[in-house]
Amino acid sequence: MTETTMTRVPQTPDQGVRLRLDPKPSRTTVLDGAWWPRSTDAVAELPALLEGLHDLRGEITHVLFNTTEWDQPHPRRAASGRRVVRLGWFTSQPPGLVTLISGSGDRFDLLVVPPATTPASAERVMAAAADAADKRRTPELLGTADITSESRP
Repeated sequence: MTETTMTRVPQTPDQGVRLRLDPKPSRTTVLDGAWWPRSTDAVAELPALLEGLHDLRGEITHVLFNTTEWDQPHPRRAASGRRVVRLGWFTSQPPGLVTLISGSGDRFDLLVVPPATTPASAERVMAAAADAADKRRTPELLGTADITSESRP
């Protein structure tokens, strides 16, 4: 297992982005890490993710989502600090995956852990997604996640 980076960016005192990344980005890994949003409202969740990634991966310019996994509306742009990020909504985007593209053209694929995943399961799945030696793809990793019947607050 390789070392991973866990980042928390405070939104309010009790919240932050739940993000785990392989500290050494590589074009040969299956996944670059994982993100565990608190809801399926991408518009509300995205600013913290972009802020958390800024120092680690640079300015994000594009984000690609699977249309069916996120609440409406599906805007084409979102504000991130002083910049505008372009959003793409596709039924062809693999479920459980969000793709981010930086200003330098680098691409990062993050597993999206469902909000209702139990904390212990989410930590396990996020660690696996950020492990460059783990070659499982999103369906395999999400198949191991324990999802509660209630949504998380």
